[in-house]
Amino acid sequence: MASIHKEFVVEATPDEVWDVLRDFGAVHERLAPGFVTETLLNADTRIVTFADGTVVAERLVDLDPVRRSVAYTVVGGSLHPSHHHATMQALPEEGGRTRFVWHTDVLPEALAAPIADFVEQGSMVMCRALATAKELR
Repeated sequence: MASIHKEFVVEATPDEVWDVLRDFGAVHERLAPGFVTETLLNADTRIVTFADGTVVAERLVDLDPVRRSVAYTVVGGSLHPSHHHATMQALPEEGGRTRFVWHTDVLPEALAAPIADFVEQGSMVMCRALATAKELR
């Protein structure tokens, strides 16, 4: 199994970041606009369309307001991992900022490189979007 781990600091408070992160059905509007072009929410599963045309079904595993974390797993779409589980968390950082932590476990390992590229690209977009989290409320 391959693990992909990404952290970055955001110029927004953990509560502001959590307000965006917990909005599971609005990834295309609030968390990763432009990188994700559409999100359709149906009960606990969202269909996410990325700018490159990739479509993925992600099932919500856990939404924890105390830890300010969301966990999800890929259950379908054009990406075909045998296992994909990810968590995102908003942690307090000095000066009222937030450390955003995104961890993904994936099988087969051959998918690690393309998913790591997605994580890298997505992180840049999220960092910009979350820096304006106050305006997105």
